[in-house]
Amino acid sequence: MEVVGLLFGFICLIKGADFFVDGASSLAKKLGVPAVLVGLTIAAIGTSLPEASVSVISALHQNPEIAISNVLGSNLFNTLMVIGCCAIIYPIHVGPELKKRDIPFNVIVSAILFLVIAFTHRLDRLVGIGLLIGLVGYLVYLCTHTKIEKEASSEKLLPTGKIVLFILGGLVAIIAGGQLVVNNASAIATALGWSQTLIGVTIVAIGTSLPELVTSLVACRKGESGLGLGNAVGSNIFNILFILGASSAIAPYTINMQSVIDCLLVLVVAILLWALSRNGTITKKEGIVFVLLYGIYSFYVFWR
Repeated sequence: MEVVGLLFGFICLIKGADFFVDGASSLAKKLGVPAVLVGLTIAAIGTSLPEASVSVISALHQNPEIAISNVLGSNLFNTLMVIGCCAIIYPIHVGPELKKRDIPFNVIVSAILFLVIAFTHRLDRLVGIGLLIGLVGYLVYLCTHTKIEKEASSEKLLPTGKIVLFILGGLVAIIAGGQLVVNNASAIATALGWSQTLIGVTIVAIGTSLPELVTSLVACRKGESGLGLGNAVGSNIFNILFILGASSAIAPYTINMQSVIDCLLVLVVAILLWALSRNGTITKKEGIVFVLLYGIYSFYVFWR
């Protein structure tokens, strides 16, 4: 039964992402905003909802290991697997906004998070509120510094009603599919005798990141690489500023040493992404390196 649920979850993810990308790209063209902005906002927030629900509920239930490991594991998956797989399928063009603003900002928030937990081993309410304020500032900056350039296009766009239906319906399918995958994969892993901690670091983190993976892959396949890359980078920023901000503001918690190490790895791969994106393209070879690095990280997680 769990296997059937797992397969149905994957179907929901794939079809939901297909509808969501069509709706989001039509919205971007209709409003005259770059697809990357949609990726950094609507797509990033929408596909990060599974991580948000898991982490906030975990914090409320006094299970901070799941909350922090879910976010850190998801960020590593987003950078190494989501961007890596997209680059393998189709080299990713890195636009000037992402290169100069969003990817460096991802490095900054990753560095701030690492410094906080490395020196204090704790996320308290003050830090959580500070992270949430940082998110508000980032979103305001995005919305106020984006050029609106409506151009006449011969391409037939979806009507407004269908755009809303595709975006909302796609998000519902993506989130429901992600939840089905996580729940059924966790049940299978438990039956195999895996510990809850290992499930949290691997199954839950990867499962809640499947919406980002599928949405970005579909976006790149449809030629919307800006939306795909923006979705992955925006999700990383949103995970740190909103999910960790909200969960620690609700229920402050102590960070264990394994999570400090994972946070350092998140910072390292954020710097690696920034370094590789400076030439304006993430190539197929670089994508392969990213995927291999995630494989090494997965081996390390099982080994420790």
